[in-house]
Amino acid sequence: MSFSPKSLAIVYHSPYGHTAKVASFIAQGAKQAGAQVHCMNIEHVDWDVLDQADIIVFGCPTYMGSLTSALKLFMEQSSKRWLARTWQGKIAAGFTNGGGLSGDKLAVLQQINLFAMQHGMLWAGLPFMPTGRGSQDINRMSSFLGLMTQSDNAPAEITPPEGDLQTATLFGEYLALLSNKVN
Repeated sequence: MSFSPKSLAIVYHSPYGHTAKVASFIAQGAKQAGAQVHCMNIEHVDWDVLDQADIIVFGCPTYMGSLTSALKLFMEQSSKRWLARTWQGKIAAGFTNGGGLSGDKLAVLQQINLFAMQHGMLWAGLPFMPTGRGSQDINRMSSFLGLMTQSDNAPAEITPPEGDLQTATLFGEYLALLSNKVN
C-alpha cells in the first residue's frame, strides 16, 4: 500500500536555540518517513503553510511552568482560524524543552493541547515507552501527552542529550506515519 506524502509544519519559539534544535530533529524524523516538512520560528510564521499542513506541531520552552509569551501571542493571533475552523480535523502535537528535569513541562503540553482542542484538531501524543538507559533513554521523562526534552541549562550545542534527540526523531517519524492512517 502506498501513501501520498503528508505535509507537516512545525511552529516553535526558541530564544536560546534548544527548542529549534529539537524541532529540527522532529523534522528529520518526519522527512525520513516521507513527509514534506516546514519548520518555522513564530517570528516568521507562514499562515498559508499552516493552513495547508496535514499536521501542525507546536513547541516552546517551559518558562516558569508555562508557555512563553511569544507562543501565547501566536495562539491569540490564530483566532481568525479558530473562528473559521480552518485547522479543524488536522493532527496536532506538542513539544517543550526546559532546563530542569521537570520544570512543570506537563503544564506547557497541557496548554498546547487545550489550544489544539479549541481549534478542533486531533491530538497525537508520544507513544513510546521509556527504555531505561538514562540520558540515552527514549522518552526518558515518561511523557505521553507530548515530547519533553531537557537542556540542563547548558548551551544548545551540547544539549538536549542524545536520548531526547532520538525521541524527537522518532516522534517526527511517528507523526508522519500516523497521518497516513488518519487522513
